[in-house]
Amino acid sequence: MGNKFIRSVNIFILLVIAVAGFAQRISVQCPAQVQNGEQFYLRYVVNTTDVRDFRIGNVPDAFEVLMGPSTSTQQSFSIVGGKTTHSSSVTYTYVLMATKNGSFVIPAAHAMVEGKSAASAAHKISVSGTAPSGGNARSGGAQTQQQQPAHRVDRAGTRITGNDLFIRVSANKKRVHEQEPILLTYKVYTQVELTQLEGKMPDLNGFHTQEIPLPQQKRFHTEKVDGKIYNCVTWSQYVMYPQMSGKLEIPALTFKGIVVQENPNVDPFEAFFNGGAGYIEVKKEITAPKVEIQVDPLPVKPANYSGGVGHFSIQASVDKTEVKAGDPVNLRFVVSGTGNMKLLKEPELVLPKDFEKYDAKVTDKTKLSSEGISGSMIYDILIVPRNKGKYTIPAIEYVYYDLSTQAYKTLKTQPIELNVAEGNGGKGTVADYSQRSDNDIHDFSKGLTSAKEDEENGFFQSKMYWIINSLIFLLFIVLAWVFRKRALALSDVAAMRAGKANKVATKRLKKADKLMKAGKDNEFYDEVMRTLWGFIGDKFGMKAEELTRDNVTEKLTSKGVSEEVIKDLIAALDECEFARYAPGDKTGNMQDTYNKALSILNKVTRL
Repeated sequence: MGNKFIRSVNIFILLVIAVAGFAQRISVQCPAQVQNGEQFYLRYVVNTTDVRDFRIGNVPDAFEVLMGPSTSTQQSFSIVGGKTTHSSSVTYTYVLMATKNGSFVIPAAHAMVEGKSAASAAHKISVSGTAPSGGNARSGGAQTQQQQPAHRVDRAGTRITGNDLFIRVSANKKRVHEQEPILLTYKVYTQVELTQLEGKMPDLNGFHTQEIPLPQQKRFHTEKVDGKIYNCVTWSQYVMYPQMSGKLEIPALTFKGIVVQENPNVDPFEAFFNGGAGYIEVKKEITAPKVEIQVDPLPVKPANYSGGVGHFSIQASVDKTEVKAGDPVNLRFVVSGTGNMKLLKEPELVLPKDFEKYDAKVTDKTKLSSEGISGSMIYDILIVPRNKGKYTIPAIEYVYYDLSTQAYKTLKTQPIELNVAEGNGGKGTVADYSQRSDNDIHDFSKGLTSAKEDEENGFFQSKMYWIINSLIFLLFIVLAWVFRKRALALSDVAAMRAGKANKVATKRLKKADKLMKAGKDNEFYDEVMRTLWGFIGDKFGMKAEELTRDNVTEKLTSKGVSEEVIKDLIAALDECEFARYAPGDKTGNMQDTYNKALSILNKVTRL
């Protein structure tokens, strides 16, 4: 009897546990059969509000999750015979759309219910046939979507079609020349509550592309399309410069959007007190169609073509026309107008002999608009005359393709006159040689004149006459030998420059040291930079137009200069260009640069 009682108690306990476990199960509500393209609800109900970590199973690829989960709670109280009972539940709702026919299984959902693990049953769905377009999501049967005014808010699960939300893309020109700008515009048309849209133009090989900045806060206006009223807005615009000829394609672009829909599963009063929980966000992809552009090649390009296409003007100027030998002059060349400003080539500058030229500093003063790129590109080129004299910088020619005339156009600046006085750094000595030769020849001709006068006075037959003539002849031979030696020395300008390179550089560094001690940082860095460039040019016989970082690196490498010294030289030049703007201890920066320059000169001099 006792054993039977214990067995009965155990069975009762197991039944209670089973009932409790059953009470904690997650039930699933979903149709067993749907049509391809049909939207439907998938709901999970838990009969308590103590639910944590709810996770849906992996939805098969045959179904697209349009929305979810949206969560709603229900609570009820009842009084029967003076006894109060309470029940509550939580419902997790998803909106799915079938995308292919077949039989599929949605795995079990899992959650922690009242502190214990619980799971739903797996659910099998058969998909067959094709659903009519415009159907609402259903639990049982389909509903017909009614036409609504623009910017409407649909019930959750309402299918968003291409008639409700689409993007049009337009190009202001479909046939252009190479480098001719195209304005590409993406415009959004919607009849639903669109709250977010993302889409970016990919990198295109055949185009140089720049996006026009538009306001972040979009302002919609209404337009009628095929008899329907839409809210529309220009979403993005690009200026595109084709880089090659032929038929080029701007591919279809997919935007990812979010549309707000009303959640019918939430009580309006609950939504109010929960800060608008009566609405859900639905993801939607919108594809803008591709665009084809016919690009015609430019006519045969002139040899000095700048690469410009558009309409431009140019001007050139210097910061001073009176200068000493060895002092820098800033030549500014400005290209202004509208066109492919970012792709212009640096102007070709032809300088008189014995001028040093440094790499141009380019300043971009352009802006982007729906008309294209307009403004100015400024090229500041540092030039340094080596010798005194009067020089003319020839007119600079700039050739571009003019879209208005469909032909190449050549622009020219005015020649620039420079008066160069003798400098303090040892320059101008070559010009002095010519002056001394002139004086010597002047004395020689003066002597000949005196001899002629003596001859006219009867002196030409005397011994003194022959002595003078002999001395003149010997003097002529000596002068001829001296002139020939000087001519040979002057003909080897490279050897002369190399011989004086260290002496000239030393004088310049002494001047730089004085500038450093005087705290004149800008003038100090200019002087050190001129010292280094001038020393390399003199030492290795490089012309001014050859003094670039790549050429100097190649020349020093061929001469056996170590890679470390070359790197130090390039670093020192870079410091001279940028150190003046560097924050911190100016004196310490100048001293460091000075030491580096001195070390470089010592190492290269020993070669």
